[in-house]
Amino acid sequence: MRACVPAGARSPGGIVGYPLEPLYEEVAFVAYHFHWPHGEVMNLEHVERRRWVAEISRINGRLNEEAEKSV
Repeated sequence: MRACVPAGARSPGGIVGYPLEPLYEEVAFVAYHFHWPHGEVMNLEHVERRRWVAEISRINGRLNEEAEKSV
């Protein structure tokens, strides 16, 4: 359902804001692992940033499994 605003214009919809705690965690995670500057990570679209988080996690998981096998 769309909300009406003055003068008959429609609200654009979409995400109004993103919870800060998950945002900080995502930015810190990507910046830590890739050494990307804060501004560069913050400028990523939400979906792209979440994709990088998932890829880093996948790589870390694989590396941890390989390390455990070699012990």
